[in-house]
Amino acid sequence: MTISMLISGAECPAKSGRTFDRMDPVTGGVASTAPAAGQADVEIAVASAAKAFEAWSKTGPGTRRAILNKAADLLASKGAEFTELMIAETGATAGWAGFNVHLSANVLREAAAMTTQIGGEVIPSDKPGNLSMAVKRPLGVCLAMAPWNAPVILGVRAIAMPIACGNTVVMKASEMCPGTHVLIGKVLAEAGLPEGVFNVITNAPEDAAEVVNALIDHPAVRHINFTGSTKVGRIIAQRAASQLKPVLLELGGKAPLIVLDDADVDAAVNAAVFGAFMNQGQICMSTERLIVDDSIADEFVAKLTARASGLAAGDPRGNTPLGALVTPEAGAKMGEIIADAIAKGGKVVAGGTHEGAIVQATVIDHVTPEMRIYSEESFGPVKPVIRAKGEAAALAIANDTAYGLSSAVFSRDIARAMRVAESVTSGICHINGPTVSDEAQMPFGGVSDSGYGRFGGKASVDEFTMTRWITIEDPHQHYPF
Repeated sequence: MTISMLISGAECPAKSGRTFDRMDPVTGGVASTAPAAGQADVEIAVASAAKAFEAWSKTGPGTRRAILNKAADLLASKGAEFTELMIAETGATAGWAGFNVHLSANVLREAAAMTTQIGGEVIPSDKPGNLSMAVKRPLGVCLAMAPWNAPVILGVRAIAMPIACGNTVVMKASEMCPGTHVLIGKVLAEAGLPEGVFNVITNAPEDAAEVVNALIDHPAVRHINFTGSTKVGRIIAQRAASQLKPVLLELGGKAPLIVLDDADVDAAVNAAVFGAFMNQGQICMSTERLIVDDSIADEFVAKLTARASGLAAGDPRGNTPLGALVTPEAGAKMGEIIADAIAKGGKVVAGGTHEGAIVQATVIDHVTPEMRIYSEESFGPVKPVIRAKGEAAALAIANDTAYGLSSAVFSRDIARAMRVAESVTSGICHINGPTVSDEAQMPFGGVSDSGYGRFGGKASVDEFTMTRWITIEDPHQHYPF
């Protein structure tokens, strides 16, 4: 499939005429061919967004709401197109692609609903006759960078609230799924979004640093949001900080699922299977550490092993519950992690095999801190069981990480679970539920190496607006001189 960039509402090639191919991780064939943008394309896209901001920032909430709601309906109607692209570009299953479309439509509807909730407040003033107001105003041109692993959800999330708040957006599509991200732009254009309000550029992998730096450095870009790896997020934050530009970062994770000694083991296993293996474990919230009280660990591992062993991975065009990883190289990394754990005393109780980008659901028991899988984000279907002797030990293991995005605690004693949840260092914690969970209206984000800032609902209004202080005063007030 050959695709174009979307700038000023029109499809266009890169100024240089260069393109790049995104390869299907399973077949090795070309999934999509996209323009390889450079500095000149960045200038055109940002200029388009800056020009559109003049009118869009003054457009009423009713118009913004209507366009976003129409976009939600259109996006929902294009499930087959998104699914075809996600399977070819990322190795995702049809079920994961369908969920992406479903939740993304909700993200657009939530953003539409928030257009009339971008308020402010009247603040009491000490000056007689003074009306003092704090009002929310759009920031300007926002740069959005979304990853490939949940490309529709995270692509739409990166742009919906900025647009709802009256900003304009330049989105740098992921090199892994340019077709999927450009299709989001086409949906918004078809819904009637004015030219230049949302622009999508694509770039070859080798040009990523040049393109990102040019986007961040452009004086018209006033805010950056990025979802991706902690390594890249740190680079983006440092460059933006040198120019005093605010950044919203949603980065990596090493989510713990804590199973206390009084937990419902069957319920915990059910949540663990979903949280660990949905989308082959390629989700920032994926359960990355199964921390189980030693007294129930044998039962938990036996039941988890049985469930994981029934989750076959394969070509997502087939009828398999798990698809492929995003690249064969990602599959090779899983093999290295498994070999490292075995060499250091870990016991593979399920899976353990891989072929190219196809990796079987793998559970490794008796994991210790010396193993890579204990602390390194796998971002794949290879999961560690860490046995803990008591609640305090389980909590210490959960917090023994630089990350802090999602987490979960299983216990029949809700007061106890609340106490543990309050002590876990993470932006999100679910009691008796999986680490993987998302709703459009919820404040979503992490702490520590998982980033800062929040997507979702009212929380994101603060991220994508500035607060201004405006007064209406007595023109004849008294001055001291």
